[in-house]
Amino acid sequence: MRKHKAVAESQFKILTVDDDPLMTSAIQAYFQRNGYRVDVENNPCRAIERVRESEYDILLLDFLMSPICGDQVVEEIRKFNTDVFIILLTGHKSMAPPVKSIRELDIQGYYEKSDRFDQLELLVESCVKSIRQMRTIREYQKTMETGYLETVTTLRYIVEARDEETKGHSDRVAQLAAALGAAAGLPDEGIKRLRLAGLFHDIGKIGVPDRILLKPDRLTEEEYAEIKKHPETGEKILSGISRMQDILPIVRGHHERYDGRGYPDGLPGNEIPDGARIIAIADAFDAIVSNRQYRPGRTCEQAMQILLEERGRQFDPVLAEMFVMLFCDAEKGRELRELYNCQGGMKE
Repeated sequence: MRKHKAVAESQFKILTVDDDPLMTSAIQAYFQRNGYRVDVENNPCRAIERVRESEYDILLLDFLMSPICGDQVVEEIRKFNTDVFIILLTGHKSMAPPVKSIRELDIQGYYEKSDRFDQLELLVESCVKSIRQMRTIREYQKTMETGYLETVTTLRYIVEARDEETKGHSDRVAQLAAALGAAAGLPDEGIKRLRLAGLFHDIGKIGVPDRILLKPDRLTEEEYAEIKKHPETGEKILSGISRMQDILPIVRGHHERYDGRGYPDGLPGNEIPDGARIIAIADAFDAIVSNRQYRPGRTCEQAMQILLEERGRQFDPVLAEMFVMLFCDAEKGRELRELYNCQGGMKE
């Protein structure tokens, strides 16, 4: 039974911190015998960095230390780590920090030092139970989210499969938007967001009936009102996925206009999220050069002319000019031009 317990507890890593090496050695020996992985640190300042650099489940931390006390160590750690469980060790209960401080610093308990560690072991076991529960919940959430993401990805493919002429549209928008974002000087994380937003910007069209989405003639006002719901629908669909939270404003805002006459919120100018203004240009360019049931695709040159003509009205003027310059650049625009034959339609 003890062997199985030791194997189970080996999943948990403890850092014990005390400026008294004898105390950390004693704690390390005791908990290692019980199956835990235990590191020791006698410098409280270095302990902060060790928690920053490594993954610890439980921190056994002395309160009175030099050059800084345990509550100061906790205060610094909580700035970047809210998951590690902390048990404060004190020489005497009267020397412990007030209960208010313990709550504010999210300390899980305190232990009055003695030559026996059975009471401390009970506190550690209590932490272990909580950690196990948290891990189970997070694993369940991860599984649920993965399944939801797979469903949403499938919906994206269904949206494009419903209309042969829009197949590949989201992939091209993602590539164009990422390239424009890079040209605009966005950091890598911003470019990744743009690529993701480009892939899923039209996911809300899953809620548009085929009779409207595939209609070969001009839409009525009522039908156009249905089409205009897709940014909000897309936002709602993606809101159930934590990794999509950063792109929700982009998906919602990709049909806003620079002059404030877009939808769904009528945002003007710089009130439109940066990513949405970039996606709007990439989305429009690809739509203009693509064949549609109601019209043939325009040439790349015509599409760029339309972007320039709509500067300050439909599109951000700086970004529109930047896109045209990028697309026409002999080197930087080569990969983008390879997506199109620049003769009025998509490459076969």
